[in-house]
Amino acid sequence: MKYFKPVLYFLLFVSLFVTNIWAQKQQFREAPQFYNSQDCPSITADDNEAEVDPDENDNNHICSDHAVHVAMTLDTAYIRGSMAAILSVLQHSSCPQNVFFHFVASASANASLLRATLSASFPYLKFQIYPFDDSAVSGLISTSIRSALDCPLNYARSYLANLLPLCVRRVVYLDSDLILVDDIANLAATELGDKSVLAAPEYCNANFTSYFTPSFWSNPSLSLTFANRKPCYFNTGVMVIDLDRWRAGDYTSKIEEWMELQKRMRIYELGSLPPFLLVFAGNIAPVDHRWNQHGLGGDNFRGLCRDLHPGPVSLLHWSGKGKPWARLDANRPCPLDALWAPYDLLQTPFVLDS
Repeated sequence: MKYFKPVLYFLLFVSLFVTNIWAQKQQFREAPQFYNSQDCPSITADDNEAEVDPDENDNNHICSDHAVHVAMTLDTAYIRGSMAAILSVLQHSSCPQNVFFHFVASASANASLLRATLSASFPYLKFQIYPFDDSAVSGLISTSIRSALDCPLNYARSYLANLLPLCVRRVVYLDSDLILVDDIANLAATELGDKSVLAAPEYCNANFTSYFTPSFWSNPSLSLTFANRKPCYFNTGVMVIDLDRWRAGDYTSKIEEWMELQKRMRIYELGSLPPFLLVFAGNIAPVDHRWNQHGLGGDNFRGLCRDLHPGPVSLLHWSGKGKPWARLDANRPCPLDALWAPYDLLQTPFVLDS
């Protein structure tokens, strides 16, 4: 025990040092300000729903049903992608001043630095940052085919109903490696029907059985999981979620139950996606494929270039190993990375020195 405190102080020093280095290396320019069109409704909170901390910014808007609520995770590794995604949402929104961002960051992250970074590039942005306790999920995570998928923050989407204020009833969840080229209000308005908890584009031509191990399908009890459903693969990087229905059904616990089983017997290989499929596949509301042109980052091993799926495009998603900012920095971009580049707010060394 006598070595515990020195080691703890050393780790804290290293964390602060790395954070400071990151802050010096990644500086972002200020984005243009975008304004509502004349037809946009005013967003104000009801007086009886003032349940959030008054010290946070723009809380008078957070409970408005007229706001478009967007949830994303936020960390230093993907901040560059997050900034581009935010810019794309605002730039293509008809009511950008009605968009409220809910950012989930690790409780161990430097929230002040993240907040300052966002505010410097988007001084007008309506947002809150919610701390996510990594320990709440780290004990449930099993190793997957790519280490990046094992990050606890990657599982934060399962806890949005617990993290966001109760007055937020519907949210659009977005990954950090995407851009929108259409009005997010159209996605947020997706009809969920009478029972569906979430909506997402489905891909029924994908080999659904490949998302689970032979041990899963050979187990007589587990193989009946989808018996009364017509399950299809869907990507959890773009979802419209009814948080009221999620809370009422305690779906976070249902996802955790599958993760606990995975710790006892290996039933899947791919991070946070399979528990969502186990709980929701076959019971989600459909969304047009244009809202998740995914897979642009290639597969999970090599990240090779890929083309768009046939059809119109409202959202481009670089899911997979390859990220556009990394390929652009390496001077080895894929052709579609040029569509992401105009949203990149990172200041180049030349700009910083001038």
